[in-house]
Amino acid sequence: MTPLRTLLAAALTLLAVAPAVAETDVKFALDWKFEGPSAPYFVALDKGYYKAEGLSVTIDSGPGSVAGIARVAAGTYPIGFFDINSLMKFRDQNPDKAVKAVLMIYDEPPFSIVTLKKTGIAKPKDLEGKTLGAPAPDGAFAQWKAFVKENGIDADKVKIENVGFPVREPMLAAGQVDAITGFSFSSYFNLRQKGVPADDIVVMLMSKYGLVLYGNAIMVNPDYAKAHPEVVKGFVKATIKGIIETARDPKAAIASVMKRNETADEAIELARLEMALRDNIVTAWVKANGVGDVDPARLAKSIDQVAVTYDFKAKPTAADIFTGEYLPPLAERKM
Repeated sequence: MTPLRTLLAAALTLLAVAPAVAETDVKFALDWKFEGPSAPYFVALDKGYYKAEGLSVTIDSGPGSVAGIARVAAGTYPIGFFDINSLMKFRDQNPDKAVKAVLMIYDEPPFSIVTLKKTGIAKPKDLEGKTLGAPAPDGAFAQWKAFVKENGIDADKVKIENVGFPVREPMLAAGQVDAITGFSFSSYFNLRQKGVPADDIVVMLMSKYGLVLYGNAIMVNPDYAKAHPEVVKGFVKATIKGIIETARDPKAAIASVMKRNETADEAIELARLEMALRDNIVTAWVKANGVGDVDPARLAKSIDQVAVTYDFKAKPTAADIFTGEYLPPLAERKM
């Protein structure tokens, strides 16, 4: 064997036995089930966007957009997808747990009042004299007092009935309550699955009636972020790519969800995803300013609105709640 061939053979042997570069394991918690709006994360997984950042990401379902924050605070899941308004309250109640949002997903939240045309409720004031079904831990119901204030509703004239999540839409469909609080893309399609015609469903997005609140965001455990800043940056960058790809081709993106939820109705999940993209994710502000950041002045005003529904011990600033330090350059965030 010639010296050159010997060197080549040795190099090939080294490549064959060299260990692959280890990927960092990351546990990520969603707010809810594997449904249409969760497509961007599964797209990022299936397209290899997380892997390209050196990450091996595990995605799990969650207990709701409020309760899951405790999982991130405890480090059970170092990264999660939950409601930023609930984060404000959580941090006030747990000042030693400085969980912070690092990537805004729902530029406009899906908080809504959902009703049926037969109730005659067409605007917020029409809720007076009616019964509102609202699960106590519901993220949308948490904004009720601010919604009341912004729309001049006499809250004493609205009967609030505490209902469970599983029976919320069935009770509305059966006429047991006149309206419900909920996420628009959840309640709307839950009603459709109960056989309620689309033309009979009225969805009032709170963001269209005075609330400037943001919605769900990617948030991280502070100790984890301090110890693994490059992991957080990589996760954020890959997730943004997943969002942009999902917005570009929702029909292809929904296939990534269906692989994990084979009992779901693909047509409904696609429609649910398209509603979330249109109303919550790809807003006019996001089109102009890119995916993932916030307007600090608006976030500060949203904290003021949360203060209508919650008595802060120490009112946070926008910088306490959100940081853009892990975001990639604007050129990589533009739709």
